[in-house]
Amino acid sequence: MKPPPFDYVAPPSLDEAVAVLADEDQDSKVLAGGQSLIPLLSLRLAYPDVLVDLGRIDGLGSIEHADDTVVIGAMATQHEAETSHLLHELCPLVPEALANVAHPQIRSRGTVGGSVAHGDPAAELPAVVVALDATVRAVGPNGTRTIAARDLYSGMMTTTLREDEVLTSVEIPTVREGSGSACVEVARRAGDYAMAGAVAQVTVEKGTFADTRLVLFSVSDTPARIDAVERALTGAEAKPEVIARATAAAAEDLDLLADPRVSQDYARHLAEVVARRALTTALERSA
Repeated sequence: MKPPPFDYVAPPSLDEAVAVLADEDQDSKVLAGGQSLIPLLSLRLAYPDVLVDLGRIDGLGSIEHADDTVVIGAMATQHEAETSHLLHELCPLVPEALANVAHPQIRSRGTVGGSVAHGDPAAELPAVVVALDATVRAVGPNGTRTIAARDLYSGMMTTTLREDEVLTSVEIPTVREGSGSACVEVARRAGDYAMAGAVAQVTVEKGTFADTRLVLFSVSDTPARIDAVERALTGAEAKPEVIARATAAAAEDLDLLADPRVSQDYARHLAEVVARRALTTALERSA
């Protein structure tokens, strides 16, 4: 199908992009990598009056280390983040998760900020930023504000970003000593959306879980941080059997997405399996 008609602008500055988005007389959408928006346009599931392309704005594509944080510019491509030596060293969960995203051709165009702002519940990056207690920076007519990733997602592909704001960067805390992380998912074919996925990070001190993060994706309408499992593990002995007990009902309280590929019981089972595998692998890597 062909997309509906729209105007296209590629402002050279962030201020000009925000000005277009703030125009209440037109429905504007931000175009970053386009790997999510263009299919929606082609299927006529989105009808913007104007596309605001961020590609000409300088300074949005960097990946930098600042104190105890890695700052990823919104327009950094997923391939650039996947292959970043800085991220492999300081935030290894990010490149590991990105390796599961679609196919290399998609990752070479899709952007980190685009995926985070789009908020697809089946995508890896939203789950990663929630698990790692990342923050995002957004610029709008009233200036810059910082949003905790856990407060970013409010529903299916719905975020707390305002319509006149541009997400400019994602700030991820660097990994602590004694930490390990993992991304595990189950899909019918490589590159398909996961039927269930989990990202986990654990920190072990003196043989116990000092900190535990677990987020499930592709099972509910937002990335689901599983607080009950985190509470059960934090302070407990760092052993695989302890993880197995804690994750036995990992998805019990989730309102699962309707998925024609799997039954609700099987989806719940898959969620528990990926949760256990992700945490167990993270534990092994923490040594």
